[in-house]
Amino acid sequence: MTSSVVAVWSHRNALRLLVRRDLAVKYQQSVLGYLWSLIEPLAMGLIYWFVFGVLYNTGHHLGAAKDSYPLFLITGIFAWMWTNSAISEATSALTGQARLITTMKVPREVFPIGRVIGRFAEYVAGLPILVILAIIFGEFKLRWSMLALPLAILIQAALLVGVSLLLSSLNVLLRDVERFMRLLTRVLFYATPIIYPLALVQNSSMPGWVKWLYDLNPLVGIFQLHHAVWYPAEFDLRLTIIAAVGSLVSLLIGWWVFRNLEPAVLKEL
Repeated sequence: MTSSVVAVWSHRNALRLLVRRDLAVKYQQSVLGYLWSLIEPLAMGLIYWFVFGVLYNTGHHLGAAKDSYPLFLITGIFAWMWTNSAISEATSALTGQARLITTMKVPREVFPIGRVIGRFAEYVAGLPILVILAIIFGEFKLRWSMLALPLAILIQAALLVGVSLLLSSLNVLLRDVERFMRLLTRVLFYATPIIYPLALVQNSSMPGWVKWLYDLNPLVGIFQLHHAVWYPAEFDLRLTIIAAVGSLVSLLIGWWVFRNLEPAVLKEL
């Protein structure tokens, strides 16, 4: 794995070019271009705010975020868009670029990793929106909780790279993987504290073992970190440790599986 990481780093210029190409191709025939990376999550946030914040008036369950629910929503949705798009596009990163993969002399890992980095670039483009919303709702304050953002990004990137390497290689051999992940990501959206606070789960009447399984989802700790940037009370050290360990394990397993399946994948492509 060490030699594989070194190889990817030595081909970082090729990785950068792949990311730029993917972004250019994705928006080349779009009038609004990169603005779509902001419009879609903002539209989702507006819908969920109307349903849960207006129609069902769930503000009394939000704790510190009860007066700034739109900020709470957008913070989670922006991070989710990175997760969902990266997993979706990385799963087909090898099958969709078979000719390029078999002709370019670069580590094959750069193709799924490039999709993760490309979607991260879209996430970064939305950070000014979060800052503006935080200022509007009075939640923008220079405090220690700001450090939760780079930590969340680091842990989330490790998780997504590991998952992307795993799924992209498996999808070449088992095409059902892509269809299964479409279903799983829909489940994960509601099984992660994105549009609702974690306290709703912790204070619910669900069995203890269900809550325990819920906490084992690395995305729970990751999204709690994203929320903790603006709401320090959302920080949970235990969930952060679980997310960090889970993401590291995911990265190691994903890279190991990718390297071991690479001969079979190249033969299939």
